[in-house]
Amino acid sequence: MTHPATPQQLVIFSPAGVVADPAVLRRAVKRLKQHGFAARADENALARNQRFAGTDEQRLEALHRVAQQGIDGEACIALASRGGYGLTRLLDRVDWPLMARSIEHGLRWVGYSDITALQLGALAHGAGGPERVPHSHDHEHDGHCSHAGGWWAGPLACDDFGRSTDPAELDDVTEGCFVEAMTGELEAIGFRTEAGFDGLDVTGRLWGGNLCVVLSLLGTPHFPRVKGGVLFLEDVNEHPYRIERSLLQLHQAGVLDAQRAIVLGAFTEYKKSPLDRGYNMNTVIGYLRSLTKTPILTGLPHGHVPTKVCLPVGRRATLAVQGRDAFIGW
Repeated sequence: MTHPATPQQLVIFSPAGVVADPAVLRRAVKRLKQHGFAARADENALARNQRFAGTDEQRLEALHRVAQQGIDGEACIALASRGGYGLTRLLDRVDWPLMARSIEHGLRWVGYSDITALQLGALAHGAGGPERVPHSHDHEHDGHCSHAGGWWAGPLACDDFGRSTDPAELDDVTEGCFVEAMTGELEAIGFRTEAGFDGLDVTGRLWGGNLCVVLSLLGTPHFPRVKGGVLFLEDVNEHPYRIERSLLQLHQAGVLDAQRAIVLGAFTEYKKSPLDRGYNMNTVIGYLRSLTKTPILTGLPHGHVPTKVCLPVGRRATLAVQGRDAFIGW
């Protein structure tokens, strides 16, 4: 695994749910340092207010503080501690021009789950950054932020770097993918999908995230109106009928037909019902395929699962399939 030649400044911030166990955050900082990053926790990363990581004001201040640190050259990577819920409360008050400037100065914001709200809000408000991801050979990694700022759907500090005291229990693919993404070396990811899509080759803006969060933004000023994009989706603790209902709403709103492709990640940890009688995620996917002209692929290693790839949200990407091997490159 390649480590940054000179440690890049990485700050862990808490924009949503409370970090229940400070030891998990400390383990994440230690693990990220072992990967070659100059990692530290934001001053309010362990703040608490009910189920949130501090009051709305504290969490909003943390967002803006980290963004300013990116502008001032004090941070290159902003990694969310965890998801949960809380960012939707902040969207109307986020300083989007400030977030855009942090991207321009090379700050990379990373997370998934509830962080979807921030990522898509940024796209909707013109703070998504450039559509092209610079390659590692476009600049030198000298400890300063490169020009490769942007939004990455990727791991969370506590869930993916601090959840175990045994490094052997952490996921090598997730960690390796993160390091490569942050050092500018990651240019594509691959996965196995279902048969029937051989030869598919489409290009468009890569966007999406947690399905429930995506849907919660529909009809608000924080929903990006992406046409001709590649939409990726995942979720957790949602029964297939709830997944179907959410996807149907996106379809009926014209979102699915407007995309070049839809790529489904992991949908996990739901409880089956005796009323299902064979109804499952395959049923949902088959039904949606009968309604939309847009190809719907499965198998993306992303979501509330140990193994997850990093995806550059808002960047122009190409989805290509050879046999059952699918690739997303940028």
